[in-house]
Amino acid sequence: MAPVPSALPDGEPAPTDGALPPSALSTLGERPFGIYLHVPFCSVRCGYCDFNTYTLTELGMPGAGVSSYADAALSEIALASRVLGGRAPKVETVFVGGGTPTMLAAHDLVRMLAGVRDTFGLVDGAEITTEANPDSVTPESLQVLADGGFTRVSLGMQSAVPHVLKTLERTHNPANVSKAVQAARDAGLQVSVDLIYGTPGESLEDWRTSLEAATALQPDHISAYALVVEEGTKLAAQVRRGQVALPDDDDEADKYELADEVLNLAGLGWYEVSNWATSQDTRCRHNEGYWADGDWWGIGPGAHSHVGGVRWWNVKHPNAFATRLAAGDSPAAGRELLTDEQRYDERVLLGVRLVGGLPLDVLRPEGRTAVAGLVADGLLDGAAAVRDARAVLTRRGRLLADTVVRRLLGY
Repeated sequence: MAPVPSALPDGEPAPTDGALPPSALSTLGERPFGIYLHVPFCSVRCGYCDFNTYTLTELGMPGAGVSSYADAALSEIALASRVLGGRAPKVETVFVGGGTPTMLAAHDLVRMLAGVRDTFGLVDGAEITTEANPDSVTPESLQVLADGGFTRVSLGMQSAVPHVLKTLERTHNPANVSKAVQAARDAGLQVSVDLIYGTPGESLEDWRTSLEAATALQPDHISAYALVVEEGTKLAAQVRRGQVALPDDDDEADKYELADEVLNLAGLGWYEVSNWATSQDTRCRHNEGYWADGDWWGIGPGAHSHVGGVRWWNVKHPNAFATRLAAGDSPAAGRELLTDEQRYDERVLLGVRLVGGLPLDVLRPEGRTAVAGLVADGLLDGAAAVRDARAVLTRRGRLLADTVVRRLLGY
């Protein structure tokens, strides 16, 4: 997915009409083009979550509600069409994230997808994903999504252990995960499952229980992320007060290695440090577009976009988002033109996390010089470096991916 953190970065003001520099538009079509649709609503705010989301009781004002949200999103889709003009390629992937997208009626999600299709067109075999809380879908709603063009659903399982879910303040019934998976399959949808490890109080056996429960569902794809305690969250306050203790790095490393072992045995192979799939066809192509420096337009409050080396982000609050669009203005709050240095750093940062690794010839001299030492330290695959001229992480290297990136960048 493309998470939407609550804090917006610094940057220069974005033009009110959303116009992009000619240099950005000139390269449209040279890279994958996707659409991200952010739905900022949740029934409750989980204690660990730093995404730009709102419960309905936090809103309580015109223009910001669930019932009117699809119309506001369609207005930004129309704006995107005006800005990109005839240069816009057909869309290869659409990802609806949140929040909990399935708090919207299924027909509203389909209506937003239809807006993308009617505006830009979809390539044959386009990947269309929505995230979902297991409690917020039914066999009927999933069938509506499938009939409307969705191809995948990503279910927020997080854990199969009740006390871990309680600490995370996840409200879904663990038993509903298997029901949601079966209903999605019956509708003809691919299924991905999201897990989180490293929750305070989670033992290694708890984590094994969650992994085995997830693989027993036989999903097409599993994402497993280490819990990050973000400043400003309820969980961060609990840690600061000493109410909960975080696991140490060794504990998280043990849990990552266990995940890789269990998922491999279940027929899921890693293709990005935190993502495993049953085959190349079941990888998340939308996320691969991010990692491959693709172009995408992010629709919704706080959503981030990138086209041709220009990155921008929308105002955070749903009401401000809707108000700007109703006035005919862009909801963009700020933007930055990426420098060659920034784009190089991001290519190394993202490319080395992929199973195919990073071609050594894209590295600057200091990066190529660092490869031998990284191989000697067991962080890069020696055979891949020699035979394929690629920097490919070993399992130990995946645990220390940030260290590998810093050394390849010469830091």
